[in-house]
Amino acid sequence: MIPDARTAELLSAGELLLEARRTATPLADLPVPLQPTSLEEAYFVQDAMARSLEPSGIRAWKVGAPAPDATPMFGPMISAWIADDASVLADPRIRLRGLEAEISFLIGQDLPPRLTPYTREEIVDAIASCHPAIEELEAGLLAPSKVARFTMIADLQMHGGFVHGPAVSGWQQIDFSKESVLLAVDGSVRVERTASNTAGTDLLRLMLYLANEGAVRTGGLKRGDWITTGSWTGNTFASAGSEVDVRFSTAGNVSLRFA
Repeated sequence: MIPDARTAELLSAGELLLEARRTATPLADLPVPLQPTSLEEAYFVQDAMARSLEPSGIRAWKVGAPAPDATPMFGPMISAWIADDASVLADPRIRLRGLEAEISFLIGQDLPPRLTPYTREEIVDAIASCHPAIEELEAGLLAPSKVARFTMIADLQMHGGFVHGPAVSGWQQIDFSKESVLLAVDGSVRVERTASNTAGTDLLRLMLYLANEGAVRTGGLKRGDWITTGSWTGNTFASAGSEVDVRFSTAGNVSLRFA
C-alpha cells in the first residue's frame, strides 16, 4: 500500500510524463522527490497515466521478461494508439520512433480473476487469434536508458503504439523455438534473428502470468483485449517518413510507415 502523501507525488510524476509526451517535449528526468523507488510505485504511475488516457478502462497489455526464467513484467497499452497493418503513424506526439517486432494475441473470451489458477489449455482456448505485431516505442523522457530503471518503467515502459498484422492460421502448431524474424527499415535489414525473444519462446508462460498473477492489477483479461508478448528484435529506431517491415518465418508479416 502506497501512503497518501506518496500517492500525490507519484500522480504528479505521471502528469509530468503525460504532458511531456503530449507536447513532444521530453524531460531530462523526473524531479528527485517524484521518482518511483520500487516496481510497485512504477506500476502505480503507469496505471495513473493509463487511466488518464483510457477513461473507459485498459483493454491492451504488454508483457515480457528479461530472461526465460525471470518473473514477467507487464504494462498497459493505449487503445487509441492501436493500428492495423500498413498504417501510417502521424500523431504529433511521435518522436522516438522506436521499433520492436513481437507476437501478439487477441483474447476471445473473458478470463476473470478467480482463486483457481488458469491452465495452459484454458489460455489457449481463450485466445481468439495470433498476430505479428510492431510495438512502437516512445517516452516522455529525453533518454530513457539514462534515467533510473523504475522511472523508465513508470513511463509506460516506453510504450508508444501498437500495429498488428493479419491473424495467423494454425498458430497453435508453430514451434516458436525455431521461429525467425526480420526487421527492415526503408528496405534495409536492420535485425535478423531466430528464437530471440528475451523472455524465451514459451509465450504461453507470459499469458499465464498475466491471466493469473496479473489479474489483481488487470481486473482479469476480457474478450477483445490485445496482449503483446515481448520483443524479438531488441530496440531499433527509425526516422520520419520511414517504412518498416517485419517478417516472421511462420507467424506472418506486418508493416507501418511514419509520416
